[in-house]
Amino acid sequence: MIDKTAQIAPTAYIGENVTIGKDVKIMHCAYLEHCEIGAGTVIYPFASIGSAPQDLGYKGEVTKVIIGENCQIREYVTVNRASGEGEVTKVGDRCLLMAYSHVAHNCVLEDEVIMANVATIGGHVWIGKGAFLGGLSVFHQNIRIGEMAIISGASAARMDILPYAKSEGAPCVPIGLNAIGLKRRGIIAQDREAINQAIRLLKSENLNTTQAVAEIEKTVKMNDYVRNIIEFVKTSKRGVTLKSNKNFRQITEENDG
Repeated sequence: MIDKTAQIAPTAYIGENVTIGKDVKIMHCAYLEHCEIGAGTVIYPFASIGSAPQDLGYKGEVTKVIIGENCQIREYVTVNRASGEGEVTKVGDRCLLMAYSHVAHNCVLEDEVIMANVATIGGHVWIGKGAFLGGLSVFHQNIRIGEMAIISGASAARMDILPYAKSEGAPCVPIGLNAIGLKRRGIIAQDREAINQAIRLLKSENLNTTQAVAEIEKTVKMNDYVRNIIEFVKTSKRGVTLKSNKNFRQITEENDG
């Protein structure tokens, strides 16, 4: 189904099982199949949406991509459909996927995520609302990137990335509070300070993660953001990168073993 207000360039390819919403604009040589495109989204030349997942376990089952409203999908972006009968790869509203960025099968991007040029995420990655992934950054399958996290370009991660933090490196380690991003989203100074205290405790070389969480619960003034940090850490399946390269290597070797 294609809304009558959509603009589709003559050389764009619209394959099977495609739904295109109101005021969508699809430019020359874009490729779409097995996807739903939300109202107001713009898809630039040579983007590929809904093509088969790069997953050897995929056997042609019916899956799709859902792109939200008012997104910008720039040149040569790839968003693969999911693997597993009835599963979905999902991009939320008001997301910006810059040129050559890649969203693999079964990923979920919440609203207002930005992926800069050539940022790449493996399958089953979840990205929280308002997160920013720097250019040339790469992320292992099955990890989570917390909401309002900002990650420097050329970073790499095999473990979860802390919400509200500014992180960088390979491994991608939090180096402080995403202060500018939180200010822009209207988070007041008192709440930002509590978040910052929580991040500092989690990064402390004198505390392991369990001890740091206990100290946060005991000493930091609670708000929704601090509660989210605690829940994020407690529910991590792959672990959260918090400290040095040495710690990262030790933890990932234990997990991979």
